[in-house]
Amino acid sequence: MTFSHTQLNYFPGCSLATTAKENNASLIYFLEQFDIGLKEIPDWNCCGSSSTHSIDAGLALALASRNLFLAPDDKPLLIACPGCHLRLGEAKLTLSTNAEKRRRVEQRFGESFHADLKLLHFFELLADMSCAGRFKDLSGRLKHLKIAAYYGCMLARPPRMNKQPNHYGLIEKTMTALGGDPVQWGYSGTCCGTFLSVSRPAISSRLVNRIMKGAIQSGAECIVTACAMCHLNLEIRCAPENRIPVFHFSEILSLARDGKASREWLNRHLIDPVPVLKTRWQV
Repeated sequence: MTFSHTQLNYFPGCSLATTAKENNASLIYFLEQFDIGLKEIPDWNCCGSSSTHSIDAGLALALASRNLFLAPDDKPLLIACPGCHLRLGEAKLTLSTNAEKRRRVEQRFGESFHADLKLLHFFELLADMSCAGRFKDLSGRLKHLKIAAYYGCMLARPPRMNKQPNHYGLIEKTMTALGGDPVQWGYSGTCCGTFLSVSRPAISSRLVNRIMKGAIQSGAECIVTACAMCHLNLEIRCAPENRIPVFHFSEILSLARDGKASREWLNRHLIDPVPVLKTRWQV
């Protein structure tokens, strides 16, 4: 891929369009600094996420497949949310390998499946940009900020997709290259409870507080998340004594790009990140 004046098709998903607008805004801002534009696919819908996937497999396939039909196949489709990437990736695999299910879904929407459509996770794009040397000028910009990298569980793949990369370790590698200090801790892939935060909040609260307490005990100054749903749960379900700033990965990348973090992003955080940032940057 050529990263000069590139445009990608883009599926934001529900979280980045609503509760995590700061994730969406910082991602777009960061990529614009490298002349990478995003074109949101028209009339996209929820991918089905965990809720539909666990209740109605047929509906889950249809919801994810509709987004695949809407996306032109002339450019990769960028997806930032690990859950959305998993759901759309599973749908693409099913449509590619099951002719009967593909026929039913195509008949339902009156569209043909684009088998050549490439699904591009934001992490995969970052890895390609790094290999192309696009981050060389950002070395040292994070000024030894101690970061607990948190991926959650959605980057993991079911057995039939186990040949696809899961990108664990990319946050640490990127943060180190930009001058940050990722800490060693044991909760980077621990589930935050996802949608149990709504249906069984006590369970999610226990999981979240283990994660937040683990980050504090590791000496981290903040957590950097790969998932907007995880970010929300970590902020709303942690006890007061376990509060530590939580950043979207795209926010930290934008900060490394020019030392600025938009107040519009920061004001949407439920745990105030400004005190941590003020130790190194003017915000």
